[in-house]
Amino acid sequence: MKKQRKSTNRKAKRASAVASTQSASGADMDRRGMFRLIRNVAIGAAVLGGTGYVFADNVMTTMHEHDLERVGNGVSTIVQIHDPQCSMCLALQRETRKALDMLEGQEIDYVVANIRTQKGREFANRYGAQHVTLLLFDEAGDLQDIVQGQQGSYQLKVAFERLLAG
Repeated sequence: MKKQRKSTNRKAKRASAVASTQSASGADMDRRGMFRLIRNVAIGAAVLGGTGYVFADNVMTTMHEHDLERVGNGVSTIVQIHDPQCSMCLALQRETRKALDMLEGQEIDYVVANIRTQKGREFANRYGAQHVTLLLFDEAGDLQDIVQGQQGSYQLKVAFERLLAG
């Protein structure tokens, strides 16, 4: 008759070995574990800080862009009468920004009058403007031109250059 080998439970031995090493080092963290913790905290802080900065910058830019008090502040100003849920308004906003980017070195303010807010609605009513409209103001805040409907960026650039010229 063959001799039978005794069964060794490898999993149990391995688990007890891991448990004994964890109990020995579980109470106090070793140097490598401390550096790992510091690294993870630093990465988390950098990610949260970067996200916070981007969010705050976005909010500040939006607030500045919606400030209707900037009309007549000594700089030519373009005011878009804008409905954020209107696809044509969003397309006009994109084209306006492209046209403004083409005006290199020339100072012109871009302001958005959101007709979903009371201030934006009052501003639009004061000039009798509907959405998908650009109001072009000179440095003194006097209305010089009204651009209605969807326009391409090159057409808008020409209108903006006329505003700046005179």
